[in-house]
Amino acid sequence: MRGKTVGSAIAAMLCFTGALQAGPSLLLDLDNGKVLAAEDAFAPWYPASLTKLMTTYVTYRAIAAGEVTMKSPVRISQRAAKEPPSRMGFKPGSVLTVDSAIKILMVKSANDVSAALAESIAGSSSAFVERMNAEARRLGMSGTHFVNAHGLHADAQVTNAHDLAVLAMTLRNEFPQYKKYYELEAIVVDNKTIDNTNELIRRFDGANGMKTGYTCPSGFNLIATASRNGRNLLAVVIGEPTVEARGDKTADLLARGFATAATDAPYIGQLRPSGREPKQAVNLRSTICTEAHWKAVTEARAPSGKPAFKSPHLREPTRTPIAVTVALGGATGPESKAPRYADVPIPTPRPTDYVPVAASAQGG
Repeated sequence: MRGKTVGSAIAAMLCFTGALQAGPSLLLDLDNGKVLAAEDAFAPWYPASLTKLMTTYVTYRAIAAGEVTMKSPVRISQRAAKEPPSRMGFKPGSVLTVDSAIKILMVKSANDVSAALAESIAGSSSAFVERMNAEARRLGMSGTHFVNAHGLHADAQVTNAHDLAVLAMTLRNEFPQYKKYYELEAIVVDNKTIDNTNELIRRFDGANGMKTGYTCPSGFNLIATASRNGRNLLAVVIGEPTVEARGDKTADLLARGFATAATDAPYIGQLRPSGREPKQAVNLRSTICTEAHWKAVTEARAPSGKPAFKSPHLREPTRTPIAVTVALGGATGPESKAPRYADVPIPTPRPTDYVPVAASAQGG
């Protein structure tokens, strides 16, 4: 009887997830910048917590500029403490280091810590977002626009698979000394172990980063890197209906990449929009965040309740995760000298190089 129930649940889940078109994706050879596979790479999408990769990039740039160090303080403000989950729940006034904040962002993806990091570096969230958008323009991420540092949904916060690949590749190439943050398997906070939300860690041979993201409008997103036999690949998978779908697709992409030569593949800088991309990002809330969808997913996972991956390239972890302890305190580095002001948008002249999101998403 249980077999019939689980089988029916899986069929139901496939029915729900099958109603979704495959989300955008891109597979990149990090050693030469060649694109091994791409699907709807310029279609606008909500980034969810993949946003935090830009948050860390802006932070690394601030460190390189001498504004702060990894030991500089990150203060949890009243505003940051009120951010919706996922969050750490640190009390307002708590202080941790930039180093600890980045570890938490990469493993737990905590929105309160992301907001606090932005405020501590730039003086306010709005000032930090200005930096994020300036970096996006500088890197050529013409289909990307940010309105917050954590990725909680906002209609105006959009990106695409191409731009996310550019960002991830830049992080790896410009700041290789920080790759350890993306490889973390788990952190320990107040004697509680928190596993990395990246399902490829410890499941996919050679997996070594980078970041997950999820909101109802965005779906399940993953940027993953892996290394085998001297090759280094990166996959961007966004808009999937479940953790399982996200993990399976990413693992299959990477495995295919390791079996594919990059000889005739185009460089990422050669990719161009088709001109047929939608003007607005698809909102998946009505498909993913429904009682029927999650009932089917839950029943398919029974009796363990754990995600049931189907890719032959994913295996159950054979050991406990290696955890790094993260704690409050230890902030002995210099504090950012960025002006502290009311955290409200400051009117500024429209930049001459500004590209409207809708236009850039269409290749304009």
